Order: sequence, then structure tokens, then C-alpha cells
Amino acid sequence: MNALYEEFKGRGLVLLLVNMGEDAETVRHVVKARRYTAPVLLDGGRQVSDAYAVTATPTVYLVDRRLQIIGRAVGRRDWGGQAGRRLIDALVRP
Repeated sequence: MNALYEEFKGRGLVLLLVNMGEDAETVRHVVKARRYTAPVLLDGGRQVSDAYAVTATPTVYLVDRRLQIIGRAVGRRDWGGQAGRRLIDALVRP
């Protein structure tokens, strides 16, 4: 997701990583080790996770420019593959 985020963020892609319940130090370590560049939300009390009914990781919500949820994917996906790139390209198109 890092490469995809870096590629598309200038065109309007917003990627927010949400941590579910781990302490800040653990999250800092993981972010550094995995070299994440997207912003990370610490959801220690699971308010965000509960509000969006996240029960497994990774869970991805696709939100359009009008802030409407248009899709949800639970589990690993090849977002960097041809189909994933086409979808993201369509979402960030003006």
C-alpha cells in the first residue's frame, strides 16, 4: 500500500491506517519497521473500529470524493495489481 499511496496521493488518494487497540510505542515500532508513510490513527479504545464494524484486519473502506462509502474489502487484496490500480485511478479521477 505504501507504493500505491505515494503514487496516487498527489491525485487525491487519502489513505488512513487505523491501529486497533495497541499502545503507541508498539505502533511506532511497526510503522518504522514497515516504513509506512500514510498517517496512522491510534484507535486504542476501538471507537473507530467499532463504528465501522471492523472485525478483521486488514479491512479497507473505499470512500468517494463525496465522502460516501462505496466499497469494503476484508482480507488481503492485491491493490497494486492491474485491477486495484484501475479502481483507485477511477476513484481519484476528477
